[in-house]
Amino acid sequence: MGAFDMLRIANTSLGFHQTWLDSLANNIANINTAVPTTQNAFQAQMVIAKARPDGGVDVAGIALSDPQGRVVNDPESSLADAEGNVRLPEVDLASQMSQLVMAQRGFQASVQVTKDAQDTYSSALQIGRS
Repeated sequence: MGAFDMLRIANTSLGFHQTWLDSLANNIANINTAVPTTQNAFQAQMVIAKARPDGGVDVAGIALSDPQGRVVNDPESSLADAEGNVRLPEVDLASQMSQLVMAQRGFQASVQVTKDAQDTYSSALQIGRS
């Protein structure tokens, strides 16, 4: 595998991990988004990965969580229905944070591979100049 192959594969990984990080940030930002029980809850995004034949990775799609979410009693909310209930998203903060760490590590690893490939290419150019 050459330096350009490593750069290409790392680039696909960077794109995938960036999409994953963006969706996790959106999920975490909306974890407490309440709506009336007559509306659908915020739907968390889950990024679906797809391996490429050349060794890279693509975003195959974005799956959404259940729009029913969960009904919570919050009579103080201005959005509460007659029984004092609101609808919240079905998002688990612990799971989102664990995935955030994995996505960050994947992004960092891809950056390191990119740096290593650039160093390899630079060394090859230096040898060629000698």
